[in-house]
Amino acid sequence: MSLTPPSVPFLASRPATEGQVVLVGAPLDLTESFRAGTRLAPQRIRQASDVLESYSPRLDRDLVDLRLADAGDLDLDGLSLPEALAAIEATVAQIRRAGLPVLLGGEHTATLAAFTALKRALPGTMLLHLDAHLDLRAAYQGEALGHATWLYHVGRRWGFDQIVQLGVRSGTREEYRLAATCAWSSPGLELPARVREQLARGPVYVSIDIDVLDPACAPGTGCPEPGGPRYDELEGLLHSLAGLRVVGVDVMEVLPEADPAGITAVAAARLVREAALLFGHEGS
Repeated sequence: MSLTPPSVPFLASRPATEGQVVLVGAPLDLTESFRAGTRLAPQRIRQASDVLESYSPRLDRDLVDLRLADAGDLDLDGLSLPEALAAIEATVAQIRRAGLPVLLGGEHTATLAAFTALKRALPGTMLLHLDAHLDLRAAYQGEALGHATWLYHVGRRWGFDQIVQLGVRSGTREEYRLAATCAWSSPGLELPARVREQLARGPVYVSIDIDVLDPACAPGTGCPEPGGPRYDELEGLLHSLAGLRVVGVDVMEVLPEADPAGITAVAAARLVREAALLFGHEGS
């Protein structure tokens, strides 16, 4: 792994590559189409975490009781997209043996690599995708692979029936037709009982594009889409996943330059805190 240690580690973490939860920055920023700059997200999320308490009153758990490691950021400078994705996949494959991998990003294309690493190690893994956008285009702006197409590649490689989508409210007609073949796809955050039962049968990877939130709650993202849930609704959905075997998490698409008040980075940091306490805590 080629990792740069964090200049400011995440709240209550220690610089390391092993722990119950291992954070790693994926500063991928090669295919953003509207506004670029997500490569700066991992460190901004770490900085924003300092405003939070390490204790979650909702969970009655504290990060100080968790072996939380911050492995730093992947060095992706100068790499092509295939090279960067290969580096992310290899890193997640290694980290998942040491603890729960939590990716901080960065453009959403990185999730293709992270999910692939876990799917290869744990073939039954399903993907829970929280996003404003379907991300199911076969190509976008002349490119077959990018932040608007990565989920299409997941479906083609592993099966669209391995994908559950929540919060989605933007896409092409063709994408919506393809979304109908997923295990579930909905603009709301509710999980029908049969879908939760399906997720409960095996491992789950949870991918959160911060633009799933309404822009009033998360303006700092590349492609904001009105009409999304409030932060408390998204955190409630995350807590509702307690009991599932979550084997990987990411929080993607934070764009610091569009986040002057820092509220998007704080929301992302809090989601990371809650996810770490929910899915990485011993006995959870």
